[in-house]
Amino acid sequence: QVQLVESGGGLVQAGGSLRLSCVASGRTFSSYAMGWFRQAPGKEREFVAGISWSGGRTGHADSVKGRFTISRDNAKNTVLLQMNSLKPEDTAVYYCAASYLGTGGSRRSEYPYWGQGTQVTVSS
Repeated sequence: QVQLVESGGGLVQAGGSLRLSCVASGRTFSSYAMGWFRQAPGKEREFVAGISWSGGRTGHADSVKGRFTISRDNAKNTVLLQMNSLKPEDTAVYYCAASYLGTGGSRRSEYPYWGQGTQVTVSS
């Protein structure tokens, strides 16, 4: 089992940048695929980005491609989401998720472990 703690959210103006971090407990972090999802008020939780357990494969939602980048540092049990050129529609609670030996895909059902979320607010 793994526990996840997100940080790095906040209030930023449109066009600005934020970097979200997710630190995982446990000694087998390198065996987990990781994902970032977000949920805006009144909307379904949606996939943002995912990375395979090896870090060799990543995927990003069309809405964030070219602006957001997922990466991982297995030595620090950390997955990052670098968010650039932020837009007001990126405002949401962002969640980190983990899947043992997963693919880092876009389906929520792949991920049994979730963090508590961190709020990102982008003002226009």
